[in-house]
Amino acid sequence: MNILIVGSGGRESAFAWKMAQSPQITQLYIAPGNAGTSSYGQNIPLQVTDFDGIADFVLEHAVDMVVVGPEEPLVKGIHDYFLDRADLRHIPVIGPQQEGAQLEGSKDFSKRFMARHGIPTAASRSFTRDILAEGLAYLETQKLPIVLKADGLAAGKGVLICTTLAEAQTELTAMLADAKFGEASSTVVIEEYLSGIELSVFVLTDGDTYKILPAAKDYKRIGEGDTGLNTGGMGSVSPVPFADNEFLDKVEERIVIPTVEGLKKDGIPYKGFIFIGLMNVDGDPYVIEYNVRMGDPETESVLPRLESDLVDLLQGVAEGNLIERSFTLSPKTAATVMLVSGGYPGPYESGKAISNIESVKESIVFHAGTTAENGVVKTAGGRVIAVTALEDTLFDALQQATADAGRIYFEGKNFRRDIGFDLL
Repeated sequence: MNILIVGSGGRESAFAWKMAQSPQITQLYIAPGNAGTSSYGQNIPLQVTDFDGIADFVLEHAVDMVVVGPEEPLVKGIHDYFLDRADLRHIPVIGPQQEGAQLEGSKDFSKRFMARHGIPTAASRSFTRDILAEGLAYLETQKLPIVLKADGLAAGKGVLICTTLAEAQTELTAMLADAKFGEASSTVVIEEYLSGIELSVFVLTDGDTYKILPAAKDYKRIGEGDTGLNTGGMGSVSPVPFADNEFLDKVEERIVIPTVEGLKKDGIPYKGFIFIGLMNVDGDPYVIEYNVRMGDPETESVLPRLESDLVDLLQGVAEGNLIERSFTLSPKTAATVMLVSGGYPGPYESGKAISNIESVKESIVFHAGTTAENGVVKTAGGRVIAVTALEDTLFDALQQATADAGRIYFEGKNFRRDIGFDLL
């Protein structure tokens, strides 16, 4: 098979690393990829939303399957684009069509979906600029802290937790009246704050049946001890010690099954990943948000634990016979530590030479924001490299990943040395 992976981050590096191991792969392409993905396949200089360019490439190179990594092309309708063209519709796209992608593309859509299908989530109401005054009044009736969520995609920055009424009213005004997050905050969801421990559960579905992949926990804050600004993710671990079989059974019964069945009841076709962001509130799961792709950096902890052929599972999605496919998992623990550019998640410089990657022997190095110039690997993003160790215990995995993260060097490098410590 010839397969094209769409994307350029750590998640796509992990996909490429895993899929390159499949005996079914003839040629693997990554568009646009990064300095690391070129080790597993051929990088193609196409942007993720250049649907015409992707289509031309797919036809010219006899691509048999397209696996979409990031949310943006899914929300913008790459799957629909393929289905709408007679010369492309026979090529399976792993990732939902535009309507299903609204589970991530619109917080209001996902909230209404959960309410309709009885899926446990925080109480909420949505407001637009036209009814800003109603939103400000509504805030006065709510408990603190309170959560404000931009309805649309805001690059992971559109969620605010406000601890005072004045802050909440100021931020709601900034989001709706002043377009703080642009078009993404033209609608804002005001949501009850849930107190508990977060985790992520990953589901693969062919639109009829599903497989539940390993759960993971990621770490969003830039600073150790979970302090400072939110980021795209500073590290992750899988499995999650507090997500035992009893808890995961609740997740399947109360959330996974109603989600897959709800999509069917609503007539929404869905082939791909559903990443369910959860809060464990005193042993009960609540949905914080849906994402319509794998997480990053969680993918870098989840895929190393998958001992089976990922391509076989994806074929099951494409052919609608996922129920006939099986997979095995390593009992080991994966820990991922993310190396980021100095200044991230604020302003940062790119183009810094990266050295010593080859000195990492015991962990897997997944490139995220990197590029290669004249044989030199350089930084090209806020999150630069994910280092994943797979070991018998959580402690050993964290120790190995953290040690190996320290071996790699670039100017301004920053990483958290306490990923997973809260779980030990």
